[in-house]
Amino acid sequence: MKILIVEDEKKVASFIKRGLEDDSYQVTLSYDGVDGLRKATSGDFDLIILDCVLPKKDGLSVLGELRATGNHIPVLVLTAKSETADIVTGLDAGADDYLAKPFAFAELQARVRALIRRGEQDRGAEIRFADLRLDPVNHKVWRGKTEIILTAKEYNLLAYMVRNAGNVLSRANIADNCWEYPFETFTNIIDVYINYLRKKVDGDFPTKLIHTVRGKGYILKEG
Repeated sequence: MKILIVEDEKKVASFIKRGLEDDSYQVTLSYDGVDGLRKATSGDFDLIILDCVLPKKDGLSVLGELRATGNHIPVLVLTAKSETADIVTGLDAGADDYLAKPFAFAELQARVRALIRRGEQDRGAEIRFADLRLDPVNHKVWRGKTEIILTAKEYNLLAYMVRNAGNVLSRANIADNCWEYPFETFTNIIDVYINYLRKKVDGDFPTKLIHTVRGKGYILKEG
């Protein structure tokens, strides 16, 4: 598995590189946003670890330009900020996960493993539920003949719900499988993204698919 690290703090980048290489990953380093974007678009990587604050081009700009090209490589964003609004901003820009500095390396390892597993899932066959159709390769979604435009995080959340259609998913389930964050940390953000999905997936359609199970969580079902 090949990982690109875009991090301008060379000691931090070197520390992460050594640890991941000990886990048998092949690691490439970049120290600024311009070079990082060039390597990300020209290389065949399984994951990108991207710092928010970079010289020449900031991390969220790199992420936005990468996603604008149709590139769906999983991206783990590193940042010194941990407020809900900052996390949502990063996820809306196309990040798949978010890790605030300072962090324990074991937590980074767990996030890396989860994102690479998810990336492998996304190379699989088309998945369907009711009149929903998801293309895991291109991260495209249709309801009937209508294409629904989702951010990377909205897509990941919907794909998890489709793969578990008919099951009640607690906020803890969703936090563990879509963000790898402790439930207590991500409660509000989960509700924010469920509301985003409701507006896009159910808003213009008579049959609602995303339902709240009071006191338990959410379920994807018809009617």
